[in-house]
Amino acid sequence: MHYSVHPPSKFIDKYCDQLLPTWSTPVRSIVVILQPAELELTHCTPAAEHCKHRLRQRFLDIGLAIIEHLKQLGYLADGFDPKTGLPLTSQAGFMRLDDVAVVRSSLGYPAAQLGACSTLVHPLWGSAVYPSILMSSADTKLVESAVRAVAGLLECHHSLSG
Repeated sequence: MHYSVHPPSKFIDKYCDQLLPTWSTPVRSIVVILQPAELELTHCTPAAEHCKHRLRQRFLDIGLAIIEHLKQLGYLADGFDPKTGLPLTSQAGFMRLDDVAVVRSSLGYPAAQLGACSTLVHPLWGSAVYPSILMSSADTKLVESAVRAVAGLLECHHSLSG
């Protein structure tokens, strides 16, 4: 599992109230979490769906622990369900988060269009990657520290855009 912490994109700044309508402070950091999959996740096969389910559960386990840690420190924090695009613990707004678009914006990774869906193309893993997103009102350095404290096994990945 790889991660990186970023300031919010202009899109997140502009539409935060539609993604997280009950938040009283702005998003100050985004955590991009990428998990390698043992197979490409581009097709709707039983094996791919099982893999997505397993990776989603792993994200939920780690993501909810990071969210809880940040909340205990007095910050707003939430993740977005990769399956639905809705917040995990906050009231949902009018918009769903497109995790592929957030990764493209944050890291510059390309995406491939498959019908109505877009899939991330990782520079090493190709489309065998499962993206997920956390957001917080804490600054990026504090979030980085929280991620390491809760999930010390994560490794950092790097941007293609600089």
